[in-house]
Amino acid sequence: MNLTVLCGGLSNERDVSISTGAGAARALRALGHRVALADLYLGVPALPEPIERAFTTAEAETEAAIAETAPDLEQVKALRPHPEVRIGPNVLALCRASDLVFLALHGEEGENGKLQGLLDLYGVRYTGAGSLGSALAMNKAVSKALMRQAGIPTPEGLLLQRDAPRDAPPWLPCVVKPCSGGSSVGTSIVHHAADYAPALALAFRYEKQVLVERCIWGRELTVGLMDGAAMPVIEIIPKSGFYDYKNKYQAGATTELCPAPIGPEATARVQALAERAYRCLGLEAYARADFLWDTAADEFYCIELNTLPGMTPTSLIPQMAAAEGLDYPGLCAKIMEVSLKKYEKPAD
Repeated sequence: MNLTVLCGGLSNERDVSISTGAGAARALRALGHRVALADLYLGVPALPEPIERAFTTAEAETEAAIAETAPDLEQVKALRPHPEVRIGPNVLALCRASDLVFLALHGEEGENGKLQGLLDLYGVRYTGAGSLGSALAMNKAVSKALMRQAGIPTPEGLLLQRDAPRDAPPWLPCVVKPCSGGSSVGTSIVHHAADYAPALALAFRYEKQVLVERCIWGRELTVGLMDGAAMPVIEIIPKSGFYDYKNKYQAGATTELCPAPIGPEATARVQALAERAYRCLGLEAYARADFLWDTAADEFYCIELNTLPGMTPTSLIPQMAAAEGLDYPGLCAKIMEVSLKKYEKPAD
């Protein structure tokens, strides 16, 4: 197949996406596909004629490093003559010439449904959830409301606008985070009332809406979902602090236990909740659901669902797949397989 791998973009998870894209392109070429790797935001300077020559099996992608902090997006914008346009030159043409677009994007246009809607309008097939499911999962306030309606426990939360009062936190300790952010960028755990206003100010640097949640203390778990079916559970144990941007992507910063040592009964319960959350948000293909397990109350709280979870060297979905005997190229092939089900005609 002729595949375009889309990565980069203009989100705080840009570097993570570039790492995912490089790994996916390398794996897909190893499977025999012809691949074009493109940065959604920077685009492609020129396309060959005929355009099919843009897809190759020969180029090996180098490993893309992820820094300890999120990228400076103003520096990225300076690379474009029209920074307000979120899709770079020739990207759409490349996508339209593809048999399938492998979305290696994280955050912003990659996961909020906008790009999926555009590709739908042009009849371009792509991996991952559709536009509606992506939009619902990306907005944490909306997804939390839908999960509560479906009987899935999620921490109490309050959605704030920029002009909201900032004098007293509704809970202590609490978590303050951008409503539609990712990779914990702009997220703070507030233990003291004096730290609440600075945490809000940090979160509002990234978005117009901020979510304040009651802090749940417990074991951190995550469950992958492939075609709606739960994958092995991983327990996440940062060596210091919480599971922030640095601890997510720096090798050795976090201990990840797969499968999680939580016993068969707890495993079955959290996997069932993950599958129910996937269905209630109308997701497709694959996703990852993040949980906190309050062991004192024996309650699982779903924090969020990621519709294009990371595929970097330290990412979680590849670890779950490996526990099931599926290597990285095999995982990419499986993602393509389940994603193509979106385009199957319903049976008569």
